[in-house]
Amino acid sequence: MKRLILMRHAKSDWAAGTPDAERPLNGRGKRSAKVTGLWLKDMGYLPDEVLCSSALRTRETLEKLKIEARTSYQMALYLAEATEMLAVLRQATGDTVLMLGHNPGIGDFAHALVAKGPEHARWNDYPTCATLVADFEIDDWEALTPGTGRVTDFVVGRDFTD
Repeated sequence: MKRLILMRHAKSDWAAGTPDAERPLNGRGKRSAKVTGLWLKDMGYLPDEVLCSSALRTRETLEKLKIEARTSYQMALYLAEATEMLAVLRQATGDTVLMLGHNPGIGDFAHALVAKGPEHARWNDYPTCATLVADFEIDDWEALTPGTGRVTDFVVGRDFTD
């Protein structure tokens, strides 16, 4: 079995006036990422591999999660579409992989991966810090087929901060 933790970056700071790839997290985003990291640890959802977009807001989200795992920062995940994310994930070697990316690709990817989505009001829009935990009955990520994932959990940052 393989487990995927698919997370959209936390809320970024549009007021920073920086180029998109260099946009940092805002205060709410930092708080959301921190509490989501605590939730991941409390639930035992700890990855042994992280695939992270190279954008600043995804790197800062990962930093606030305080998760220690073999990490790869990939430009291919920056604003990637679902098909590109699938190609990157199929190269993963960990049993539990955390992938950090951006919308609309990450939300599209989440919807394509699972057989049935969770009963959560925010599932369809996959907001900032949305985190899907899905299990797949495969031995190798290369065998991953869309529509075969089973949702184990789904939360958004505001589930913890509101």
